[in-house]
Amino acid sequence: MKKVLLMSLPTALIFAACGTETTKTTTALKYPETKKVDQVDDYFGTSVADPYRWLEDDNAEDTKAWVIEENKVTNAYLESIPFREKIEKRYEEIFNYPKLSAPWKVGDYFFYSKNSGLQNQSVIYYKEGADGEEKVFIDPNTLSENGTVSIGFAGKSKDNKYMAYSRSEAGSDWSEIHVREIATNKELPDVLKWVKFSGASWYKDGFFYSRYKAPEDGTELSAANEYHSVYYHKLGDPQEKDELVYKHPTDPKIYHFVSVPDDEEYIILYQQQGTEGVDIHFKKAGTDDEFSPLITGFDSKSSVIEHEGGKFLVRTDVDAPKNRLVAIDPNNPAKENWETIIPEKDHILEGVSTGGGYLFADYLQDVSTHIYRYNYDGTGEVEIQLPGIGSAGGFSGEEDDKTLYYSFTSFTYPTTIFAYDVESGESMVYNKPELKFNPEDYEANQVFFKSKDGTKVPMFIVHKKGLKLDGTNPTLLYAYGGFNINLAPSFSTSNIVLLENGGIYAVANLRGGGEYGEEWHKDGMLMKKQNVFDDFIAAAEYLIDNKYTSSEKLAIAGGSNGGLLVGACMAQRPDLYKVAFPAVGVMDMLRYHKFTVGWGWVPEYGSSEESKEMFEYLYGYSPVHNLKEGVEYPATMVTTADHDDRVVPAHSFKFAATLQEKHTGENPVLIRIETDAGHGAGKPTSKIIEEQADKWAFMFYNMGYTNLYE
Repeated sequence: MKKVLLMSLPTALIFAACGTETTKTTTALKYPETKKVDQVDDYFGTSVADPYRWLEDDNAEDTKAWVIEENKVTNAYLESIPFREKIEKRYEEIFNYPKLSAPWKVGDYFFYSKNSGLQNQSVIYYKEGADGEEKVFIDPNTLSENGTVSIGFAGKSKDNKYMAYSRSEAGSDWSEIHVREIATNKELPDVLKWVKFSGASWYKDGFFYSRYKAPEDGTELSAANEYHSVYYHKLGDPQEKDELVYKHPTDPKIYHFVSVPDDEEYIILYQQQGTEGVDIHFKKAGTDDEFSPLITGFDSKSSVIEHEGGKFLVRTDVDAPKNRLVAIDPNNPAKENWETIIPEKDHILEGVSTGGGYLFADYLQDVSTHIYRYNYDGTGEVEIQLPGIGSAGGFSGEEDDKTLYYSFTSFTYPTTIFAYDVESGESMVYNKPELKFNPEDYEANQVFFKSKDGTKVPMFIVHKKGLKLDGTNPTLLYAYGGFNINLAPSFSTSNIVLLENGGIYAVANLRGGGEYGEEWHKDGMLMKKQNVFDDFIAAAEYLIDNKYTSSEKLAIAGGSNGGLLVGACMAQRPDLYKVAFPAVGVMDMLRYHKFTVGWGWVPEYGSSEESKEMFEYLYGYSPVHNLKEGVEYPATMVTTADHDDRVVPAHSFKFAATLQEKHTGENPVLIRIETDAGHGAGKPTSKIIEEQADKWAFMFYNMGYTNLYE
């Protein structure tokens, strides 16, 4: 059995039980010896020890040796779980069904991705016309032996002749941009390297893209990335000839992106300080003019949707915390001249798309999608009828398209593709997956609980109909709580395994996310971050108080910022949960900004170097700094990956080493370090299946289950 150590996407961090509960025989684990060094840092007069600083160097021989020894302990433990392979076999059966994306119309061609069931990566297909012959455009499974190369669309040329696509290896954020001619499916020689967080915005005979300078050898996955710069690439030229379009003259810690509206009249430049506010500048295309300001100050989240009728259509939160759509005349861009097209409403305007001659506005109402169609002047509002409470996306295309496509999903509703007829306003099923699963047997309810300060927080709870609430149900509580990110309803085959065996899956929509607008986000960032942890703890207490589960049957999970959430909450309330899964978490809040793109999170978290007050706040909840001697922590499986160049493995290494040193009791504390994998994107199916089997086995074994799937 091959072992995997990999973060799962939110909807895949779900676990299952089947069988009876007995008393599990436990044996204290012997962990590898982890050396400590005499490293002490001074923060505004406070001395902070960092004895595992050496683990930050993932290229060092002693770090590599430590990883090998930790994996030996982890793999031996997981292989000893008697029902682990049965879980893997069952999950593979459920996962093995055809999966299809919504089609994307490019000129006369339709593009879509499809996975026959267990392919490591979905294959990109295309066909000429809706009823044309299906052909393979790119099969990423042929690009590596272990399925770790992933492919994504970067952008089509305005004349629909070429498709730029990104290629990423082993889950790294680094990618290359390649180009293919659509009609012939011929690969062009263009290869652009050291690209990160960028698409391809086509203009004339080339495109704009964003990249960093090449890092020094050996530092590709850890060194700070600075001066994110925009280049223009002319088709057929080597990358060395690409023209530098914009590089900030003084600040190395700003992201830069360019977009080009369909009419190619303007070039739009976005500047972003980390993950927060955006500045927008513009200039006439084909000129040597300097960029002019459109929206500046780095205190808003705005985006240009299109250039229509001589004006920019812009979704913005300026004077509208829940967002609105405005028209801005580039000749008179001052705010007092803006024209409101769709005013701010009671619910979040998440996005606006165009297609078929209309605007489509995507609203989030109590964490459920609602789509409205408008004329370009904001009149003629019509709500699109969706199947129910859930998440929808799509409704984009060319102005003359007669059919648009969208997807809909929910906790018990497999992702289904619909075709929307623009003229009639009717939707028809385009593709519905066939699973051995009856949604009518299950229910998803939304509840609202009160956090520590009295704030009302929503949570979805999913389980089998008629489930007895007696406090004995194995439950997984998942959350994120940060970066204005929403956790809307979505479907996962992992849920089936959980639900069909009497388990409960709960998703808490904590502050720090964007479920209720920027105010909700701000209430969980910077020096209000503790609100997020309080919300999560209150969610766990709600599930226990209302007899959904008990502390002995409750697991908590989260990845990335959610890994920080789990780490902080298990440090603050170790008694509340039986099992914890902190995945690729930000565990060292004093040093996170020193690696790769960690500096980009300073607007969200603050920095230990900016003030004594901010240092003390971060130090007060930083997971690696708040584990205490002699405490019995939950059974914990820390997960990370060797190619995670977003939240570098050092976070998880140091947290696991500290936890193994300080915890007491028989609960295991393991770390699983996957090879040829990153922060989560592009994971091959084989790794997903193995990962889920290991996690489910760990969870239920530590809840006392011994004979699952017998």
